[in-house]
Amino acid sequence: MLYADGKVITPLFKAHPGDVKVDRDTGEIRAVRAEADAGLHFEGTRDTAWGTKWVIVAVRSTDIHGRVIVDVEWVPNPGGEAASAMDSITELAPLCPGALGVIYDTALRGIHHQRLLRDLGLLPVNKVTAAKASSKTPRRKGGRRVEKSTHIEDRTITTADGKTRTISLFAQGGALGVGTLTDTGERTFTELRRVRTQRNSDKVGHRWYNTYQLSDSLGGGTIKVRLHGNDDDARRKLNRTENLRRIVQTDPDFKVLYRRRNDAESINRALDDSLWLRRAHSIGHERQHLNLLTYALVVNSLALHRHRQRSSDPPLPFAA
Repeated sequence: MLYADGKVITPLFKAHPGDVKVDRDTGEIRAVRAEADAGLHFEGTRDTAWGTKWVIVAVRSTDIHGRVIVDVEWVPNPGGEAASAMDSITELAPLCPGALGVIYDTALRGIHHQRLLRDLGLLPVNKVTAAKASSKTPRRKGGRRVEKSTHIEDRTITTADGKTRTISLFAQGGALGVGTLTDTGERTFTELRRVRTQRNSDKVGHRWYNTYQLSDSLGGGTIKVRLHGNDDDARRKLNRTENLRRIVQTDPDFKVLYRRRNDAESINRALDDSLWLRRAHSIGHERQHLNLLTYALVVNSLALHRHRQRSSDPPLPFAA
């Protein structure tokens, strides 16, 4: 799995481009030094960060210190993290034939998932953005969250008694389930358990499907649901890849896979620790890009060295 995250590096100078300083004695107005490539970036925690932003993509082996950084991409414009991440992943896909998927945060939306699924054949694993979040209480402090809920499609199934029945499939919080109406007119959502995720390839690209287990009341069988978008979805104005996740948060496999996000945060922290006062080593994104590439080479060299140490033959016993 490729995993990545955005990282804002604080510039050497606190001033912003265009800031000036007035000499109190002479009245001279002069421009102060500033980072021309810096910008105001918004993070997932709703905080803002001033600096140059980067997308760092990595993979990991089962070894201790088995982290390998495979790409560092500059984000030239605020709000362009997802576009830079997709450019990086698109370049990496043919170079990493063993890659199965991509782990990212909610910066990747439905349009990016469609490209990953159909064009690159990679399985994106991330959470779903809320339909509505509390504007007063921060997310990490228990702010109220309202999940997205969208009608996906209707299916005709055969129950245990041999009768046919039409069920409405909804996506709520990325999970697929059956929507039913109560006697009060409210709709209830019953999530279906994922049994299998399947990828088929053709001349156009890749087609993705999930197989779900139906409850005993619905016959106890399985149904296969398409995960990628197509022309029918476009005519219905249904953004299937945004609302329906392949592996949702309630799935046991999600916890195993998404924990790699912690390793992405670890890369950001380790990078901060390598900076003097947590500020950039140099001025301009080109010089900083070189700094990040050399940092990645050090990380990768350490991983390779330790791997060779583990896989090499043990030293011969010392002979007196």
